[in-house]
Amino acid sequence: MKKIIVSVTNDLSTDQRVDRVCNTLQRNGFDVLLVGRELKSSKPLNLRAYQTHRMKLWFEKGFLFYASFNISLFFFLLFAKADILLANDLDTLPANFFCSKIKSQTLVYDSHEYFTGVPEIQDRPFVKNIWKRIERFILPKIKFAYTVNESIAKLYKDEYNIDFGVVRNLPLKRNNVKSKTRKELGLPENKKLIVLQGSGINVDRGGEEAVQAMEFLDDSVLLIIGSGDVINILKTMSEKPGINGKVIFKGKLPYTEMLDYTTNADVGISFDKDTNINYRFSLPNKIFDYIQCGIPVLVSRLPEIEKVVTHYRVGDFIETHEPKHIAAKLNEMLSNTTKQSEWKANTVEAAKVLNWENEEKELMKTYNQILSPLGRVRVG
Repeated sequence: MKKIIVSVTNDLSTDQRVDRVCNTLQRNGFDVLLVGRELKSSKPLNLRAYQTHRMKLWFEKGFLFYASFNISLFFFLLFAKADILLANDLDTLPANFFCSKIKSQTLVYDSHEYFTGVPEIQDRPFVKNIWKRIERFILPKIKFAYTVNESIAKLYKDEYNIDFGVVRNLPLKRNNVKSKTRKELGLPENKKLIVLQGSGINVDRGGEEAVQAMEFLDDSVLLIIGSGDVINILKTMSEKPGINGKVIFKGKLPYTEMLDYTTNADVGISFDKDTNINYRFSLPNKIFDYIQCGIPVLVSRLPEIEKVVTHYRVGDFIETHEPKHIAAKLNEMLSNTTKQSEWKANTVEAAKVLNWENEEKELMKTYNQILSPLGRVRVG
């Protein structure tokens, strides 16, 4: 049994992609240890099929956090036994890379996004330059890597001439799951329900315009589930005349509980803007959650999102982020019962394909490459 240590900078509690990867590796014969950090606000972790470890650090954000995290992780990895190190995103890569070189371990890189394109660092040239230097130094030396979609894989190929595999962030099948009713969840039963979910409801992701659009919608409620930089702004906006009473906020919820709410919606929305390269090529997890929950989607017309929605015919697009336009598109979707039935039927078929049970086969291609010289190829 090969030992693999998986590292992330979060507190392990809500990262569904990493949890699915760890479970897949565990089922395929790996001894898995997932390492993250413990926050002051962290809750105890539920029992998992694999081992977990959370490091306590003095700092929780900024340069001092990333520095202390990588120093702590480096020494943890240095004295831990492992055959393979799996680094999730650029912020865990330095510690993993140097330790893998010292101990001659196999290093695998899982890039959840185009890290140096995230909007948080675009107006901070010094910070962006540091991350870019780290990326340029390490990435050309990595043999095994994969990312979340073809567009980001192409960016890395063009920049570093590295072949990244693609393992999309798809959810588990949601077959025969009995969700709670609107009544049980305290949701209005006599109104159309629009849902926006996510752990990154931030600037330039269309949350503000979605709330503003509610002024022009009657008999509808917007349900916002999750957290992000603009949540407090959205709450203030929702108190304005014409919008007050039309927006319901639920904080960050356990994944399965969140899906109970999402399943009760009439349409799911995702309005990322093309304001930076990371958003341009994003493929939000929520799109696939909406599909698994059987609800049509209304989305911005970004390349990776458009490919999915057009191919599987599971919803419609906004052409601008103007609130009146968004409201008009939502009204059109919610009132067209024929199209609603078609979209819902198509989500059922799409959900049979767009699930982790299928996608994990792509994941195992990387690990089969690692194991194949040893004659221990797994089928996934």
